[in-house]
Amino acid sequence: MQIILALQARTLLSHGCEGFLATIHDTTSEVPSIHDQPIVSEFSDVFPDELPGIPPVREVEFNIELIPGSEPISKAPYRMAPIELKDLKDQLQELLERGFIHPSVSPWGAPVLFVKKKDGSMRLCI
Repeated sequence: MQIILALQARTLLSHGCEGFLATIHDTTSEVPSIHDQPIVSEFSDVFPDELPGIPPVREVEFNIELIPGSEPISKAPYRMAPIELKDLKDQLQELLERGFIHPSVSPWGAPVLFVKKKDGSMRLCI
């Protein structure tokens, strides 16, 4: 097996070659600790010495029971500039990778928008 670039894969696929995608997950890595977060080290004076850590994975998933017959309100999403959309995807991917959020199967949603921080980066607001 050989690893190739996306451009090479696209060229090969356009010439009729078969392609397969494999995802690899490191099962030996440890559960992330709250102390691994750079923000905790940066502002250590506002965090207690003993932290409870990131919540453990639970066996029971909680759901919000809806009123029977209720349906999501259809509303167009906020328009975003391409750079905002890229930033949104990057921030969501980082939150997914860190385990702070997980994909939702709910038909309901919440609008998101960005607010510029003092340093010029964008803060995701839900």
